[in-house]
Amino acid sequence: MGGWALLANREHGLAGAWLPALVQGILSGALTGVLKKTLEALDGRLQGALAWAVPPAITAGSILTLLLLVHTAIGTPEVIATIAVPWSVSTLYAIVYNAGLVRARRTAA
Repeated sequence: MGGWALLANREHGLAGAWLPALVQGILSGALTGVLKKTLEALDGRLQGALAWAVPPAITAGSILTLLLLVHTAIGTPEVIATIAVPWSVSTLYAIVYNAGLVRARRTAA
């Protein structure tokens, strides 16, 4: 996702794009592991429709907040464009991975 951040900020030259790209690459790598572990920790704590919706909502909201805070703090020129793809992909991953966890738990029961 660092490459995406570089592309999203390309209009600001390398001087304006390299730091957001580096930071986004590091954040994406770190957040993927945390996202997976968080969904696994929340698995089985909720029942019914809440089990499907709440864990991805928690991770999506947390990741969005973190990305906004970090990119604002480092002065990313195109904050929304920079975080749009990484946040969308991580949210989609959270929805799909969580659904798999819920299905597996229901099948095992």
